[in-house]
Amino acid sequence: MDSRQLAVDIAQILDTKKGQDIKVLKIEELSSLGDYFVIAGGNSSTQVQALAAEVEYQLGLKNIKPLHTEGQDTRNWILLDYGSVIVHVFDPVARSYYGLERLWADATPVEVELQAD
Repeated sequence: MDSRQLAVDIAQILDTKKGQDIKVLKIEELSSLGDYFVIAGGNSSTQVQALAAEVEYQLGLKNIKPLHTEGQDTRNWILLDYGSVIVHVFDPVARSYYGLERLWADATPVEVELQAD
């Protein structure tokens, strides 16, 4: 699966679990970290954990496992590193504080069809 399709699939998984303000940013021209960021919010630490767990579960069914995860213990910002795609799931306070969309303002937004659209 190519990295763009993986990012789109992840955004759609997050959408099915009511992830908020889901963004897909193409960062490959800006950084060697990966090709895409997927950024989403949850209303609470419980929802943040549920969103991240659903991504891991659904991709695991396709035998796609994260290379690294962070934040499972605090659950205010969970990072799932799939190599070319890095997933960030935030609670409202952490998302506002870290402002990844501001930091990566030069990234190219990717349009994704979501149920809320």
